[in-house]
Amino acid sequence: VIGNWKMNGCLERNASLLAELRSMSCADRVDVVVCPPFPFISQAKDVLSGSAVSVGAQNLSSFKDGAYTGEVSGSMLLDLGCSWVIVGHSERRSVFGETDHVVATKVALALELGLKPILCVGETLAQREAGEAEAVVQAQLDGVLAVVGAALASDIVVAYEPVWAIGTGRTATPDQAEVMHAFIRAHLERSGVAAQKVKILYGGSVTAANASLLFVKPDIDGALVGGASLVAESFSLICAAAAAI
Repeated sequence: VIGNWKMNGCLERNASLLAELRSMSCADRVDVVVCPPFPFISQAKDVLSGSAVSVGAQNLSSFKDGAYTGEVSGSMLLDLGCSWVIVGHSERRSVFGETDHVVATKVALALELGLKPILCVGETLAQREAGEAEAVVQAQLDGVLAVVGAALASDIVVAYEPVWAIGTGRTATPDQAEVMHAFIRAHLERSGVAAQKVKILYGGSVTAANASLLFVKPDIDGALVGGASLVAESFSLICAAAAAI
């Protein structure tokens, strides 16, 4: 269960949230990751030190280092104690223009550095209504597979996030989500990836109310949580639902 804080937080509010997450009783039975904005990574790492909750980042540069003002490299994230990084979130693709090639480059760089990439894939509402959802997701996966290869791809976590269900309050039904998750796993298998090793997460308005309905599905291995990760009680209940499964 991975919490994506997006561009939210302040030192005082973070301290309270992180302290509550640190004390979650289920964190030793579920992989729990918190991904705050860059300025708060050190705070999260300090507060969560010694706990079962890991810290990740929301993005990394496609460059290793150099004259790239405003960029944050993967090696910097490692230096701060990050072990995970979200790559290719739909907001990075749609708002900041990240192409499949840029996303693939970032995934490859994360793997090279020893960061665990969380590759986000998903379709818009228009693409789903046009019957293109699977083709869109396949193209996003293939862009990464072409760069990193099937052997390394088994080390990637995939997060399926239907763009139409992010921050909208809408969510794919558990059955809709399972169909796409099963498709992703089957496509990875066809591509030579050890697909059973790959964790595939659902990310689309996951809440404490729908988490357990999603987690019982055989191909849904967890969640990439947005808004609910900013509320300790909600995020804890989602983690508890995962632990119960």
